[in-house]
This record gives sequence, structure tokens and C-alpha cells, in this order.
Amino acid sequence: MMKPQMMPQLKPRDYAKYPFIVIWEVTRACALKCLHCRAEAQYRADPRQLTTEQGKKLIDDIAAMEEQPLFVFTGGDPLMRPDLFELAEYAIKEKQLPVSMTPSATPKVTRAAITKAKEVGLSRWAFSLDGSTAEIHDHFRGTKGSYDMTMKGIQYLQEAHIPIQVNTTVSRYNLHDLQAISRKVKEMGVVLWSLFFLIPTGRAQEKDMISPEEHEEVMKWMVRIAQEMPYGVKSTEAPHYRRVMMQDHGAVGSERSSMKRLDMLGRAPQSVNDGDGFVFISHTGDVYPSGFLPVVCGNVKEQSLIDVYRNSPVMQTLRDKSQLQGKCGVCEFKTMCGGSRARAYALTGDYMASDTVCAYIPSALRQT
Repeated sequence: MMKPQMMPQLKPRDYAKYPFIVIWEVTRACALKCLHCRAEAQYRADPRQLTTEQGKKLIDDIAAMEEQPLFVFTGGDPLMRPDLFELAEYAIKEKQLPVSMTPSATPKVTRAAITKAKEVGLSRWAFSLDGSTAEIHDHFRGTKGSYDMTMKGIQYLQEAHIPIQVNTTVSRYNLHDLQAISRKVKEMGVVLWSLFFLIPTGRAQEKDMISPEEHEEVMKWMVRIAQEMPYGVKSTEAPHYRRVMMQDHGAVGSERSSMKRLDMLGRAPQSVNDGDGFVFISHTGDVYPSGFLPVVCGNVKEQSLIDVYRNSPVMQTLRDKSQLQGKCGVCEFKTMCGGSRARAYALTGDYMASDTVCAYIPSALRQT
């Protein structure tokens, strides 16, 4: 049996040349009806989704990158693809890529499926947990029994000794429950808890979001629990988290401690943002800056992924922090943060506008 691939070591990289993480939406098929679903997933696979051979060609492109990125299979529900483990085995065993997967907690998460993931050498398996109880989680996931299936899947992963990541989407539906979720995550023995800050795209709506002040308070709380819990803590679509860490009392030591603990978990050595260290391939091959920023930059059926990532005018603009507008443009933290470009686009229609959920007032604006 092949051992799981080691995560790439932490070292700075030039995001203009290579992304740190590549996400492939292998299918949009899914049995759940999650309230916040970015993909607006459907029960059946889109006939236009990448074929097995097209998927392998995409994997070839990723493996050819001089600095290999983290590679994640997402969906929909990846387990809805009959060829999923063929693709995973090709990426891991033949191309030596570190592969993680984020399946939905459905009846397809069987002991046999997780055993197969172990056999092919999956680096990590991520489940979503959006509430500490079945009532909260199942409401968010739109499917009764989702919580119980998640718990069963976690048990299978523990038995197989596959590293576990838990993803939680922060919204007004579970803001009050985050403390309880953090304790539940500890009980599961996970390696990383990733808090996704909701973007109103797909099925998610602006009314589902928490306020700017609540965003700030949650991130300050994350800094504290990152020091208390045995697992790593990271944010998704909240690059402000790095700024909050730096501002926190003793933040320099705090950040170093947190980052040291996450070295072997593939934590980015510098800030990752939409199109800036991050790239997303849809089920049909369209390339986006991220799954939450639905601006098509190219298609892997027609171009190589690295060509789209490097040369797309949209991607190049997103990486140019001098083009940020509003308070993001004058913020002293714009290099390490830059605000969520996906949220700016979702709420203003301009992906270079200010991130409207950021409560911070840049020093340049306080002085006027």
C-alpha cells in the first residue's frame, strides 16, 4: 500500500507563476440541497463535465508545474463520479501530486469508499460541519440525516487513519454555535478547521451573511482558539484573518506559533486570494479565480491551466494590488490581505472594489 503523499514544504512562491492551491470541481452532481451551495448542485451529473481523459490531461498540466500546488477534488459530491478513484490514483501514484478531497456526507460515504481512498494514498479528507447538533447542521445542509452521516464518515476516517479536515461555513444560522462546533472538532481529532466566510453566490444570499463587526469578532476569536486547540485554524474568503492576527496582542508570536503548527498541513506561506495563489476549475473545464468568483478566465479543454492562470487579464488584475479600489486600495494591509475579491464582486459587481464586510478603517483614512 502506498503511503499518503507529503504536503509541499512551506516556502514562498511567486503567485504570478504558480498557484498554491488548485481546486477541481469534478462534478456538480450531489444528493444534498445546501442553503449556501456555491455550485447550485444538482442530482445528476452535467453531460458536459470533463471526461476521464480530459481530467487526466488536467492532472498532467498540474503535475508539470515546476512548483506543484495542493490539489483538491470538490463538487457537488466527488463520490458521484464513477471514475473518482481512478483519477485520484492517477494523480497520486503516477503524478506524485498531494490530493485532498471534499465529498458531501451522503450514503456514498461508506467504509469501502474510505478504504479505497486510503489505498490510493489520499492526503486528506475534508467534511463540512455547519452545526454542533443535527438540528442546526441539517437545516443548513437542507437534508435530514446529514449530520448523522457526517459523524459516521468521521468514524470511518478515524479507523482508516486518514487526516481529517473540517470545513464550517460561518453564517447567521450558526454564529451562536461556533464555540460548540470548535469543541466538537476537537473531539474528532482533526488536523485543520477551516472557517469559510459566506459569499452570496449560488444559493447563498446576502441576508445569510453576518455583519462586518461580527466578522471581526469571529476572527479575533479564531486567533484565540488557534492557540488553545490541538488542531490548526484557517479562514477561507476572509484574508482579513492575517491582519487580525498581526493586530492581536502578542500577534507576532501568535502567528508564528500558529504557522509553525501548520507547516506540515500545507498552510500557505503567504496570503492566498482569489486568482492570487488560488485557481478553480469547474466541472465543465471553465477556469475561475475561485469557486466563489464566477468570472470565466478560460477553459482547460482549449488551453493549459498554467497558461490561463498566468496570462488571463482577470487573473493578472487580481494579482495587482495597486488596482484595488476604495479603502482596500489605501489599506496598509493590502499586500497581506487585499480583501475577498469574490465578496467584492458578489456585492458590488466589481472584483477590485472594497470588501464590504471588513470593519477595519485604514490609517490613511483615519488621518483625513
